[in-house]
Amino acid sequence: MTAKILQELTKYDTPSVTNVVATYPKNPLCLGLYNPWTINWYTDHSIRCIYPELGASAGYAVTAVVGLPDPDYERLTMMDVFDAIDAAPSPSILVIQQNYPADIAGKVGLAGGNMATALQVLGCVGMVSNGPSRDLDEIRALKWQMLLSGATPGHGTSAVHAVNVPVSVGGMDVSPGEIVHMDESGACKFPPEHMETVAKNVRQLLSDEADKQALMRKAKSSADIRAIFAGGDYTGKEDKKRAGSGKKRTKK
Repeated sequence: MTAKILQELTKYDTPSVTNVVATYPKNPLCLGLYNPWTINWYTDHSIRCIYPELGASAGYAVTAVVGLPDPDYERLTMMDVFDAIDAAPSPSILVIQQNYPADIAGKVGLAGGNMATALQVLGCVGMVSNGPSRDLDEIRALKWQMLLSGATPGHGTSAVHAVNVPVSVGGMDVSPGEIVHMDESGACKFPPEHMETVAKNVRQLLSDEADKQALMRKAKSSADIRAIFAGGDYTGKEDKKRAGSGKKRTKK
């Protein structure tokens, strides 16, 4: 059942998902799960979608922290990340917080074709990270989505510092098991228990917006547009009435 709901969510754009998660708390379709400004529940402009043509992705968050090797802590490797993905519900999305010194943070080509292939086989549909990655042409062929700060062709030795802990990536705070939804506009998160309601409300929101935009296309003036945005029931009836009386509509 949850897999079916997640699949439905991939039909919707991330901004519409944010609208029902928290963006418009006064809207009856909005769940108001977070204060939209003060809680870090969606990404900022520092990361971008690498393959916008793939559309939206949604899945359970598996998290990790990576950085430079620490000789005093060598207990975790990328194999532990793979184990966490394998143990998580599918589909999953890997959210990696990169903790590197500022002078090399932009030069870490973290996930290449081998890593992406292994993750995809284990049920992971994409990755969100606050740093760059590489092998973009190879990963494009996998149809595996990434939201990153950019791209770079190389890297040095790295280490896994933590797996399945709360992370902060691109302005978004994510805990393991939360639902991450992402597309070319960015990513947002919400608790999995709200998954079904989010899908239902987005479905209704998009239907309502389609109706509103249809009315806008019939509008003849800013007053008509104002009425539509104010929740008025503009339908063009006044124009039909004027046409029936033979009077032309004139601007005052």
